Formats: sequence, C-alpha cells, structure tokens
Amino acid sequence: MTYTVGSLVKARGREWVVLPDSTDDLLVLRPLGGAEDEICGIYLPLEPVAPATFELPDPNQVGDYRSARLLRDAVRLGFRSSAGPFRSFARLGFEPRPYQLVPLLMALKLDPVRLLIADDVGIGKTIEAGLIARELLDRGEINRLAVLCPPPLAEQWQAELNEKFHIEAELVLPSTAPRLERPLSRYESLFERYPFVIVSLDYIKSDRRRDEFKRTCPEFVIVDEAHTCAYGAERGGRHQRFELVNGLAQNPERHILLVTATPHSGKEEAFRSLLSFLNRDFIDLPEDLGGEENVHHRKRLAQHFIQRRRGDIQHYLDSETPFPHREDREESYRLSPDYKRLFERVLEYARESVQDTSGGQFHRRVRWWSALALLRSLASSPAAAAETLRNRAAQAEAESIDEADEIGRRIILDLMLDEASEGVDVVPGADVEDEARQDSSNRRRLLEMARCADELLGDQDAKLLKAVELVRGSLSDGFHPIVFCRFIPTAEYVAAEFRKRLPGDVEVISVTGSLPPTERIERVQQLAAASKRVLVATDCLSEGINLQEYFDAVFHYDLSWNPTRHEQREGRVDRYGQPRPTVRVLTYYGLDNQIDGVVLDVLLRKHRTIRNSLGISVPVPLNTEEVIEAIFEGLLLRAKPSALQGYLPGFDEIVNPQKEELYGKWEAATEREKRSRTLFSQETIKVDEVARELNAMRAVIGSGVDVADFTRRSIAAFGAQVDGEDPLDVDLNEASAALKEKLGLFSGFKMTNTRLRLRFSQPVQEGERYLQRTHPFVETLANHVLETALDPLSGDASRYPAARRCGAMRTASVDKRTTLLLVRFRYHIIRIRNDEEKPLLAEDCRLLAFSGSPQNAVWLDDAAAEALLFAQPTSNIMPEQAADFVQRVIDGFDLLQPHLQQVAVERGEELLDAHQRVRRASKIRNLRHRVEPQLPPDVLGIFVYLPS
Repeated sequence: MTYTVGSLVKARGREWVVLPDSTDDLLVLRPLGGAEDEICGIYLPLEPVAPATFELPDPNQVGDYRSARLLRDAVRLGFRSSAGPFRSFARLGFEPRPYQLVPLLMALKLDPVRLLIADDVGIGKTIEAGLIARELLDRGEINRLAVLCPPPLAEQWQAELNEKFHIEAELVLPSTAPRLERPLSRYESLFERYPFVIVSLDYIKSDRRRDEFKRTCPEFVIVDEAHTCAYGAERGGRHQRFELVNGLAQNPERHILLVTATPHSGKEEAFRSLLSFLNRDFIDLPEDLGGEENVHHRKRLAQHFIQRRRGDIQHYLDSETPFPHREDREESYRLSPDYKRLFERVLEYARESVQDTSGGQFHRRVRWWSALALLRSLASSPAAAAETLRNRAAQAEAESIDEADEIGRRIILDLMLDEASEGVDVVPGADVEDEARQDSSNRRRLLEMARCADELLGDQDAKLLKAVELVRGSLSDGFHPIVFCRFIPTAEYVAAEFRKRLPGDVEVISVTGSLPPTERIERVQQLAAASKRVLVATDCLSEGINLQEYFDAVFHYDLSWNPTRHEQREGRVDRYGQPRPTVRVLTYYGLDNQIDGVVLDVLLRKHRTIRNSLGISVPVPLNTEEVIEAIFEGLLLRAKPSALQGYLPGFDEIVNPQKEELYGKWEAATEREKRSRTLFSQETIKVDEVARELNAMRAVIGSGVDVADFTRRSIAAFGAQVDGEDPLDVDLNEASAALKEKLGLFSGFKMTNTRLRLRFSQPVQEGERYLQRTHPFVETLANHVLETALDPLSGDASRYPAARRCGAMRTASVDKRTTLLLVRFRYHIIRIRNDEEKPLLAEDCRLLAFSGSPQNAVWLDDAAAEALLFAQPTSNIMPEQAADFVQRVIDGFDLLQPHLQQVAVERGEELLDAHQRVRRASKIRNLRHRVEPQLPPDVLGIFVYLPS
C-alpha cells in the first residue's frame, strides 16, 4: 500500500505522520505529537504498518479552562512544516525582524534568484541570506547550498547556519578538505557528497579546484564579502576570485546571493563587475542613472539590489529594532624621552635607507618597505619594534619589484580580508641585508636599536601606561573592552602588562592570528565567563566573529591605516543584538607620534565625519595603501632630519596636496553615495506586502510574544515557580520530575541549577537564556504538554493535568451554549516541474466554534473562536457534568464532519494561494502546484462553554 505525505499510520504501537522523502519501501515518519529528533524510517518489507485515524477525545478526561489555550499553543509551536506563505519559518531558530523579510520577498520574485544584499554592518546580512536559502530548500526548489567566504568568516557562517537555520554545513578549508575527501569514491567530488558546504575563497580559487567546483557546484551559492570578487585592474588573488564567481554566474539557472557592506569601493569598473554577476547586461548601464530617461534601468536594477542604513530599518513596520548608541572618544599620549630618542634614531635610519640609491630600483623598493615596517612597528609598541629590528624583511626574498611591493603591502599595510586573509598580524622585518652579511654594520645598527627597544618595555612605555588607566576607567564604568592591536607581539605584550597592572579580579587574554580559528573562538568563550574581562586581539578578530554578546567597547590601541578596518572592528560590538544601550569606541593616538598623526588627520577623522553626517560609511575612493605610500614616501624622501616636534618637518607641504586630492575624490564619492541611496531606495517591496505576509505567518506559527506566554503558563502548570514576563524568572525545584528530566536531556540546560532567567526578545543580558519557538527548551515543553494531553494516563498527566483534550465551563463570555473545536489540518503540497513531482508537507492548527447543538450548529467567525480561548470561568462544573456535555458533541460529531472537511478544502485553497503568491512574480516556467488535504482532519480538542 502507498501512503501519501501527511497521512496517519500506526506502527510500533503508536501513531505517526508520513513525511516527505518516503518511498514505496521506506516510510519516513514523525510521531504524532512528537519532535523532529524522533523522526525515524520504517522499512515496509520488515515491519507492519497500517493506516490510522485520530481518535476523538475521551470525555472522561476533562480539563480546566486553561486546557484549550495551552493545547492550541503547544500544537502550533510544535509545527516544523507549517502552512502560510513561507515553508521555512517554523524551522527557524529565531524570529525574523520585519525588515529582514524584504530581501526574502525580493528573492522570491526572481528566477533564478540573483540578489545583491548591501545592508550596513550589523544589520544582519547573514540572516537575510540564510532566510532565502532556507526558504528555497523547504520549497523543494534547491537541494544543495554553498557559501563562499574569506577563511576567517567560515566558522561564523557554519555556526549561524546551524543555530538559526538548522543547516549542518561542512567547512571546506585547506585544513579540513583532506578529511572530507578521504571517504570519496574515485570519481566523486566532495561537493557532490556533502550537500551543504562553506568554502574558503582562497582555497577554491586555484585553477584546478575552481574547475572542479564549477563542475559540481550546488545550485544555490552565497558569496560573502562579494566586493572582494569584483574585478578592477588588479591581478593575483582578486582576479582569480572574479574568474571563479564569474564562471559560476554563467549558469543561467544558478541562484547567487552577493553579500557585502561595501558594494562600491569608489571604482566604477569594480562595481559594474559586481553587478555583472547578477545580470550580464548591468555592466553596460549608464554611469549616471539619474533622470527620467533612466527610470527603466533603475527599476530593473532595484529588483536585484538592496542597500539600507540603520536609520532605514530601526522603526520599520512599527517594530523597534534596538541598536546601541555609540560613544566616540579620542585619547592621546606623549612619548617618553627615551622612546622619543629611539624614534629619532629609527627615523634617521629610515631616511638614510630610503635615500640610498645603491643596488637599483629593486633594492630601493625593498629598503622603502623595510623603513615603513620600522616606523609602523615602532608606533605600535617596543615589543613589535624589537622583533621587527631583529627580523629579516620578507620582501628581501622577492625576485622582482612587483613581488616586493605585493609582499610589503600584505605584511605592512592594513589590507582587508580579501587581500590578506591570514597572517595580517605578523610583525614585519627590517633587515634587508643578505644572510651572508649578518655581521655588517647595518645589521649591528639594527640590533643595537632592538636592544634600546627592549629597554622601553613596561615602565618606559608611556603609551602602555596611559592605556592601562583608560582600560581601568572603562572597567569601572561597567564596560567590557576589546583592545585591538596591529601586531602579534604588541597584543601579547599588552595582554601580559595588563595582567600585571590591572586589578586581580580582571581576566585578560590575547587572541592573535597565531592561533587556529577554532581556538580563537574557544578563548573568547572562556573569557566571557569572567564578570570583569578584557580581550586583547589583533585584526584576526575584526571580522568573522560577532562579539556583541560578551563585549561592549572597542579600544583602538593601534590605529589602522584603513578606515574600513576601524569600521569592522567597531562592528564586532556595535550591532543588532548588543544588550548594552551604549557602546564605547576609543581612538588612541600619540601627540608626538608622526605615524599616528598622518593616519588620524588624513583618514580616520574624515571617515568619521562622513559617517556621522551621512549615517553610513563611505570607503576611501582610492586604494588606502596608495595614499599612505605617497604621503610617507614624501615624508621620508623630502623632509630633513631634525628634532621631533609635533609632525615631521615639512609635513604640511608634503601632506596637504595629497590630502586635498583625496578629500576632493572622497567628497565626490559621498555625493554619489547619497544619490545612489535615493535612486535605489527599495520600492519594489511595499510595506503593506511585508505586513500581510508577516501577519499570515504569525497567525499560523505564533510570535515571540506567544512563545513567552506559552512558556510561562505551561511551566507553571507543571509545578514550577515563575515571576515576571520578559525576562521570566523560573524556579524548577518543585516542577514535575519527568519534565525536569526531559529538559535536561533535550534542551541542553543543566538541571543542577533549577533557577533560570529566560528572555524571549533580543538583546539578551548576561545570565539570561534566549528562547524562541524552535529552541529545545520550548520544543520540549510543547511536546510534553501535547504528550500528556494525548496520553492522560501517563504519570505526569495524572499529577500535573496541564492540558486535557476536552472540558466544559460556565462563563460570562457566551450567552448560549458554544463549542470550540481545536482542529489540526495536514496538507500534501505537490510541486510539479517538467512532469516531476516533489511532495511537501504543511500543517495548520485552527479554532472552529459553533453555537447550539451539533444538530443545529451555527458556525462563528475566526475572531469569535479565538476569543473563547481567553474566557474565564464564573462557577464550577462537576466532572461528570462536563463529561456529559462533551459526550453530546461526540454523539453528534458525524453531523459536524462535512463542515470540517469543507474548511479543510477551503484552507487548502488559501494555502495554495499563499504558497504561490510570494513566488508568482518570478514566473518560473513549467511549474505547477496542487494541494491535497489529508482527510479527515484531526480533532485535537472539544471544549464546551455554557452561559452563566
């Protein structure tokens, strides 16, 4: 016998629901009233399976007035294959904010989905991309998924997909690929074996791997930090990434999501190449898209492009999305006399080195990078300076000027993750002599300066001493700071000194690129347990791991030479989900440190001014390294040695022309950005469309408010003590032993401590547990309520009758006898494309109410039925009387069945319309759907209300 998806069967002594992926020989089943982790397969040739029907309630097992509402909420919160317009929402590990539905609705209007999500840092682009992927998976439109991202972001993606979307993806990195490839057959690709993968862009961009990936690539691809794959005049890694994504985009059926907070780097050619991944025609769009003559171009691009600031979404659809207030501060220090003398010696050496023309242009470039490395490390810390002075310059190993420049830029300049994914925090070297000449006067001079740097560690380091006081102040103000350093030796040195100089109850750890990514996360999580904590980190943590849950302040111990890097650092704590109302950002610089002066004056303050006026960040319109190189080259080549006073001598003469050219282009880029935001404000999705679909989903699966209400009422019904609403304080000490056992087994909560503080909305404060509808705690509660209702003879059900399937009460809410039916509908959604059928399951729980007897039932509308859940009893009814009223409904139930079946058919038609409505604009060819209700529907509860 063949069983359709959604039908009921009996096997192993219980009832089950048939799920998709069942075949003629193998049934994939979920227990009726059970959870996702109880799904199993039954092989029909070996085990007997029979059709089943859902029995009506036993009138001798009546409950009180709370039963109907508790039972309805338990059933609704237990759905994982819900009705409504979206197939995925019942599976999500969070409640989407209304503004996060906009990219989803845009994507569902496209086939294939080609979308550029360019929302600002901290808004939730990962969530928006994951929503689209999960929805297409649950609609049966895709089976496989790949995320392409820089290596440091891979584990963050893996955690987000698992925790929020229940997608278990494999990491494909140089360190993991051999393990994944080991069990493969001879001609099998790991991308064919594993349906969900997160792939390092640097690992996959080589020609051999790129070709294999293009051949076996999943049908849905998310490209994170997509701007790193745009093609300008660069060669090397960026060009390879462009070739990879461009090759994937050639498949006209592949879905591609591009995710970046900086879609426009200031280079029009690179931006157009990014748009070409969405549609080849976009590369030829006019440079100026303003004016009436370009309306059709703007509308066409707006279907594929969404970009929003915080201000655009903070009050979207009457829903408040809380972002922290940012408190910006600047603090300065002055070099100690001994440090200043060393700076003068190093600067004199750097000038001599750069002005030395011996050895030709190649050796001159090597010396230039060596000099810049020295200045950079000396501005960071004596520890970084000493190691730089002792180390051989990496660029000295280069074989050409281009290679020397590439090595120098990667090691010394603050490139973003796309250009230098790992090793960005290693200390550079300064010695450019051949190893055979290690006893040269130049080498001896460097080692002598290194010894001087060693003597400046600790008490002679004014930068460190002032930083200790500033961090102490932040701790006293209740902040938990991240101190960002440029180099590994600086971070380790600063952390060690902080441990000695800060109070003993302050926990300090350092996290640098010398640790593997997994250990970095582990260290952060260990530190989070301390009430007073300071994290000292290099820029290996400036992207990839969200730290707002544990930290709320950023201290720029070393200034970055790229303003976007500052933005990324600050974005670790200044983002949605930050529990503190205020985050502190402290920019730290030396008043007599010329290196900091150039960066702060030319780049960082201008960047901050633009951000504060426009509400967003506009990247430097030139390559930052070109600006920095030009300024420092002028300083080193043209300025004359003299005592250090403020800026380097000749500073204004050298810097101002560079600064004026840069600012002119930056202002032009800012104006373009303002205009672009106006031109492409998202109008393809109307607010009322978002509201309609959001309300439709909440009606089917419940909202965060429903989860909070259900948790409070159900856990109290099982004997727990509760106090408050959000947060909810729970004491499980007197609660049902069976419930505590289940919560300990399935929710991940250790029941050794029976006191819990639960939160149902974000942000979440320290010591609180965030619960949403798919959290194992809520899922366990809902299952326990449903199980005790379905099996009223179980031990817990007899002692804690939280919910029963029937009951009767007298109430002032009705003026004639009224009956409320709690009905579960199951639907078989069949997706048909090119004559291939794919089944989907959808479940719905509805309240149906009628007044009078079954023989002359007058059916009420949905609002009247819903209102009965909140009716309060006015007097008691004896259990025998209640059973009699319920029995009368059961006796006349055959008269009610035609109406229930009619409702099932009507709801099925509504489901079909909702399912197709959000995808209709995509006009997918050769695609049809039909919905088949599984009859008869399940009557979970019968509740009779009698007038007072």
